[in-house]
Amino acid sequence: MKLVRTERFKRNLRRFSKSVQRAFYKQAEFLLANLMHPSLRAKKYDETIGLWQARINHNIRFYFLIEGDTYILVSVEKHRD
Repeated sequence: MKLVRTERFKRNLRRFSKSVQRAFYKQAEFLLANLMHPSLRAKKYDETIGLWQARINHNIRFYFLIEGDTYILVSVEKHRD
């Protein structure tokens, strides 16, 4: 599997602190190794468009699509409770 970052994703990630960015890259490694890694808590977020959600930390999530052997990273956002 490989990761592709959309421009929106890149912009969103830059808005977060360096510590959050580092945490994302750690989670991205888990994603590449195993979509179901417990730390990610990955789940389908919007079944109609195939959008997935995974956890960076308690308050921040990233969203992605799966196309073939590619994770397309769409967005990073604060989690809405």
